[in-house]
Amino acid sequence: MDKPNNVVVAVGPSVDATVWWQVFEGVLARIGARFARAEPRRTVRELLLGLLAPIERKNGWWLAEQAGHASPDRMQRLLRTAVWDTDAVAGDLRDFVFEHLGHRDGILVADETGYLKKGNHSVGVQRQYSGTAGRVENSQIGVFLAYVSPRGRTLIDRRLYLPSAWSDDERRCAAAGVPDEVLFSTKPELAMAMIDAAVAAGVPARWFIADEAYGRDPVLRAGLRERGIAHVLAVACNTNVNTTPVQRERVDRVAALLPEQAWQTRSAGPGSKGHRFYDWAWVTVLDEGDGCHSLLVRRGGDGQLAYYLCWSAVPVPLLRLVTVAGSRWSVEEAFQTAKGQVGLDQYQCRGWTAWHRFTLLAMIALAVLTVVAIAEGAASSSDGLIDLTLAETRRLINTAVHTTAPADLAMAWSRWRRRHQAVAKRSHYKRRHEPATSA
Repeated sequence: MDKPNNVVVAVGPSVDATVWWQVFEGVLARIGARFARAEPRRTVRELLLGLLAPIERKNGWWLAEQAGHASPDRMQRLLRTAVWDTDAVAGDLRDFVFEHLGHRDGILVADETGYLKKGNHSVGVQRQYSGTAGRVENSQIGVFLAYVSPRGRTLIDRRLYLPSAWSDDERRCAAAGVPDEVLFSTKPELAMAMIDAAVAAGVPARWFIADEAYGRDPVLRAGLRERGIAHVLAVACNTNVNTTPVQRERVDRVAALLPEQAWQTRSAGPGSKGHRFYDWAWVTVLDEGDGCHSLLVRRGGDGQLAYYLCWSAVPVPLLRLVTVAGSRWSVEEAFQTAKGQVGLDQYQCRGWTAWHRFTLLAMIALAVLTVVAIAEGAASSSDGLIDLTLAETRRLINTAVHTTAPADLAMAWSRWRRRHQAVAKRSHYKRRHEPATSA
C-alpha cells in the first residue's frame, strides 16, 4: 500500500485516493513528532498501512511480511521497546477525531471487549467473564471509550483491565512491564479516567452512556454529575431508586405499577432493517444533588424491559433521552468494525506497553477509515446507493493501491453492491410498514 505522496489514483466518484492519502499522511505528520528517530517513524507508517491492507492476519509476522521486512523484529521493537510517547499519540488521536467528528451534541460511550488467550503470561489474562465469548474464559479485557456524533463514530481511548490477581503480584507485573504506579482499578474507574482525559482535551461531549456494568456504580454516576456530564446508564432490574423522600423501590417494581397510558412509542434511531421502535416510560426519581434525575424504561416487542438511570443539569425532552440511549449500539458496531477491518484483536502482545501501543495504532487506522468514508460520502450524491461503509471504503482503497484491475470495474462493483444493499434496506423498511428513508 505504500506509495509516494504525489501518486494520484482515480477510483471514481465514491473514493478519491488523493483524499485518502491526504488524510493518511496528515495523521502521520500529526504523530511524527512523537518519534525521535526516523526508523520508528517509518515502521509506524508501514504498520498502519498493514492494518488497512487486505492481509489475512494483522499480527507482527503478517504485518512485517506485508511491509517487506526480513523478520518481525522491527514491528515488535516498535510495539515493545522503541522510544515514543504513547500517551501523546493517544492525545493526537483524540484531537484528530474531534476535528473531524466533533459536535456540541457528542456522546461518549464506554464498553469493554474480551480477547481470548491461551496460557497465563499475557498481561491481565485470567479466567473471567468475556462478553465477546458470552461466558467465563481465559481472556484479557479491554475497556474502551467511543465518540459518537451526528458526523460519525469511532473509538478514541482504551485501558487494559488489570485484575487484582495481577495488580497484587509485583513480580508478575514487573515481568509484563506494568508500570509501578498502576494499581488495581475497576472498569468504571477506568472509564472515568478516559472521560477525564477526553474532557481535559476539550472534547465536545454532552452525554455519557454505558451498560449495567457501569450504570450500577454510584461513584461513577456521582463523578459524572460533578463534571456536569449528562448520562443515560443502564441498570439491573433490582436497582433501587427513591420514588418519594421516604420510600425506595426496585426499578422493576416501579415499572410494573405504571399505567398503560404512561408508555409512548418512540424510535431509538435507524437500524439496518428500519427504525428501532420501542415503548418508553419516563419517571422522575429523587436523588442527591442538583439537576434532573429520572428513570427511563424501555419495553420491547417481546415485553422484555430495560432500565436506565438518567441525569441532566437542565430538563430535556423524552425523545432526547431515547436517542441517547439508542446510541449505545455504536460502540458494539465500532468493536465489530475494528476487529474485522483493522485487526484490533489480532495482536501477539504479552506486555503492557505493546498492548496499549497496538490497540492505539489500530484505533488510529479505524479513525482514518472513518474520516475518509465521511469525507467521500459528503462529496458524492447517494444516487440510490447506501452510504459508504468502512468496509467498502477499505475495499476501494486497497483495490486502487494494491491491484492492477481497472478502476472503473472496481467502482462498478462497488456501486452494484451499494445499490443492492439499498434495495434490501428499503424492503426491510417496507416490511415494517415504515416509509423508506433515502439510501
